Amino acid sequence: MEKIKESELVLQPNGNIYHLNLSPENLAHNIIVVGDPGRVPVVSKYFDKIEFQTHNREMHTHTGIFNNKRITVLSTGMGTDNLDIVINELDALVNIDLKERTIKEKHTSLNIVRLGTSGALQADIPVDSLVMSTHGLGLDGLLNFYKDENGIIDKVLTEAFIRQTGWDPNLAKPYVVKCSETLENKMGDGLLKGITATASGFYGPQGRELRLKLAHPDMNEKIENFEFNGHKIVNFEMETSALYGLSALLGHHALTICAIIANRVIKQFSNDHEKIIENLIQLVLQRLTK
Repeated sequence: MEKIKESELVLQPNGNIYHLNLSPENLAHNIIVVGDPGRVPVVSKYFDKIEFQTHNREMHTHTGIFNNKRITVLSTGMGTDNLDIVINELDALVNIDLKERTIKEKHTSLNIVRLGTSGALQADIPVDSLVMSTHGLGLDGLLNFYKDENGIIDKVLTEAFIRQTGWDPNLAKPYVVKCSETLENKMGDGLLKGITATASGFYGPQGRELRLKLAHPDMNEKIENFEFNGHKIVNFEMETSALYGLSALLGHHALTICAIIANRVIKQFSNDHEKIIENLIQLVLQRLTK
């Protein structure tokens, strides 16, 4: 079996995977990912026991026990570029023999749930609600660098979005990927649901204008008005498309649930966003480990 070269599978001197600074035994198969390193202890404070902690750059990891099940919470930082690192390295920890640098014959599938904060793109989605992402709409271009061997991109939804919005071909080609049905069935009961648009930045790519003028000032309106076979785009954030796309290609289960802390349509912001984030954390911990 051909070995993966050192320049492609980069490891720490101690043998840990490079960016996450983790070894396989440090990782649970139920994983919560958050953007903010400061949110890791906010999640792990609910653990019955924390058995391992580490950090490297913006990636902080706590692994412990909750409801008699092993669970990991890991911060990713912001953006699909960071998710590209995190998902590939999580997969390497369970599906590559790091010492031998060979792909394992038996595949291991992870459950990866992202807890996010985001802004609603529909006027009827209230601030301080929870939204589950049925699909990730990638406006970032990341998945276009990978071969879609498993056919995970929803081409019908993708083409409908490009057609309805008159998408500028000078921008990255969009793509749509569905969430894990297994995790949706396990965790989605009672939650608002819809497509989450993943932008490549916070300001211009999400239609915010400070000193720089927008090339597409009507983009948000087009995104808000998109509808196809009952599917609507309900919120904007910066990670879900990469999470869904890479996880599906690599054979993992992925789901995003976001706390809505702002409504971009009616220009409203939460008065107590920490409370809804705490509610989100507790709901996900209970449902992921039941």
